[in-house]
Amino acid sequence: MQPATHTTETTSSVSPNRPAWKSLFGNMDARAYTMVGALILIWLLFGLLNDTFLTPRNLSNLFTQMSVTAILAIGMVLVIVAGHIDLSVGSIVGLTGGIAAILSNWWGMPAGVVILGTLVAGAILGIFQGWLVAYKAVPAFIVTLGGMLVFRGALMGVTKSTTISVSDPVLALMGNAYFAKGFGLILAVLAIAAIVWSTFSRRRSQLKYGFGVQPLGVDILKAAGYSLLVVLFVLVVNSYKGIPFPIIFVIVLAFLFSFIATRTTFGRHIYALGGNVEAARLSGINIKKKTMTVFMFSGLLAAIASIVLTSRLSSATISAGNMAEMDAIAACVIGGTSLMGGSGKVSGAIIGALVMTSLDNGMSLMGLESFWQYVVKGSILVFAVWLDISNRNKKAAK
Repeated sequence: MQPATHTTETTSSVSPNRPAWKSLFGNMDARAYTMVGALILIWLLFGLLNDTFLTPRNLSNLFTQMSVTAILAIGMVLVIVAGHIDLSVGSIVGLTGGIAAILSNWWGMPAGVVILGTLVAGAILGIFQGWLVAYKAVPAFIVTLGGMLVFRGALMGVTKSTTISVSDPVLALMGNAYFAKGFGLILAVLAIAAIVWSTFSRRRSQLKYGFGVQPLGVDILKAAGYSLLVVLFVLVVNSYKGIPFPIIFVIVLAFLFSFIATRTTFGRHIYALGGNVEAARLSGINIKKKTMTVFMFSGLLAAIASIVLTSRLSSATISAGNMAEMDAIAACVIGGTSLMGGSGKVSGAIIGALVMTSLDNGMSLMGLESFWQYVVKGSILVFAVWLDISNRNKKAAK
């Protein structure tokens, strides 16, 4: 046994004599390069093919459009990391959106009651499916496939297959409002401060416990790069109307669930559950409770996405959320979440959602027929899964 040697190899991969540029790029996996590179190429390609794609107005609309997929992808990451799948989130978006419209339009409920009722409905649907998966041992694929059909049928039933308009001014703000440009500057300052604090806090923690750290210049360069992206984002959206309100939902939820996934016992248990369920069971993890909680989060986030979508459309329709689960799953996989479970990041899913929305937006601006969108997105999903399996096989072979 050589525990000391093993610990050194797994916790310190940075050589003191290693050039800074190798430390910067060597610690990023191939999926991160592929994902960021693909997004840049997509933007450059559509920018060359259509003059309006890279305009502040279109980019602001693109960020708004991605909000629904991004919110769903945040919940889907947890489900997939835990070793499951949720095919019902699109139908939950439709059904809870219909519930919101009924509470607001038909029953005349105030906006606060409508929002709370919608969130509770989404959480209950998620809990019910999680209960079937965790406590009745029905495979998640079957439960959520059935849920996809049942919830879509329920939406048709409760709305009588009609479009229900939503005119409440508070609900209308959820998907259509913009924050003042001054708010964007404040947000940029806070975000940059958080990036700097997080970078050096993690560095101090690694030094305190004797872990290997990257050269100081590498950490500074990374923090500067992230800060530059924040500044560019704020400048772009401020060039139009300001930060879209739905993006605030995405940012808040992304930070919250990133914290839950990486900094809490619950998050560590979810990764352990997806990595090796038997080892997790032997470790004393309450697998059933954790599984049901993951599906509850997925249903809750689907309800939040439904509020944003219903607000943007100013109505609830029977087609709302149709195929949204495929976009969410694709965003997760493109963002580095393994369908095998045990691996994935919320931040990656957000970028994956941006990739998917950029494709939709760009092809729509070019006037391509809708079937091309399905062909392209389906092909990218298959490629992303193939890349994940290929990377896993290479690691297993080493």
